[in-house]
Amino acid sequence: MKIVSWNINGFRAILGKGFKEAMLGLSPEVICLQEIKIQVDQIPSSFKDDKDFSPFKTYWHSAEKKGYSGVAIFSKIEPLSIIYGLGIEEYDVEGRVLTLEFENFFLTTAYFPNSQSGLVRLPYKTAFNEAFLKFVNRLKEKKNVLFCGDLNVAHNEIDLTNPKANVGEPGFCPEEREGFSKMLKEGYVDIFRHHNPNKVAYTWWSYRTAARKRNVGWRIDYFIANKDFLPKLSDQTILSEIEGSDHCPVAIDIL
Repeated sequence: MKIVSWNINGFRAILGKGFKEAMLGLSPEVICLQEIKIQVDQIPSSFKDDKDFSPFKTYWHSAEKKGYSGVAIFSKIEPLSIIYGLGIEEYDVEGRVLTLEFENFFLTTAYFPNSQSGLVRLPYKTAFNEAFLKFVNRLKEKKNVLFCGDLNVAHNEIDLTNPKANVGEPGFCPEEREGFSKMLKEGYVDIFRHHNPNKVAYTWWSYRTAARKRNVGWRIDYFIANKDFLPKLSDQTILSEIEGSDHCPVAIDIL
């Protein structure tokens, strides 16, 4: 089973930037999306009527605020159950988490909050991190867990081009990095870094200053799983050649 995850920075925008060709060219069974910025009643008919996507059933968890946040999963495989959000209203109104239960594992797509300039949303993000970890821990009691998405944090210095200049900045402040470390300490594994301890690779580039062309980026898009699930998972592929968003897709295979 191939799973692709991508922060698309707007579903309507990405449809005009090669989304169909990129996704169908990868032949995934599941597509996880973040930052869809769309309500279900705004989905273009051109997508709903596209027979090339008919093998996928689509599941959407939009933010209440229009044009903001939101996640979705397209799956060729019928899930056993669907869980919308964390069950906590202050996070669920922002449409940040969506989970499908399959026979042998739970798959969660997540769009973690950005702590924003001046770290004004850091308390919100820290509380979200804690609530999310409790959520996946509950899932893990039942079966294996794989979660993916934009976690809005570069964990270590190797995960961004200019670490010294970004110490204490959104996405690389100590509290955010420690929140990521806490997940790992509780038995989860960053799949890419597990297989590539010294490899430099990025998944997000600012639209400013031709950052992508110069490969001045951050690795903030992940696949993470509980340790017991590792033998069933391939390495994570970073598909930096696929454009259309300020993020690139990442992919993994379940063996």
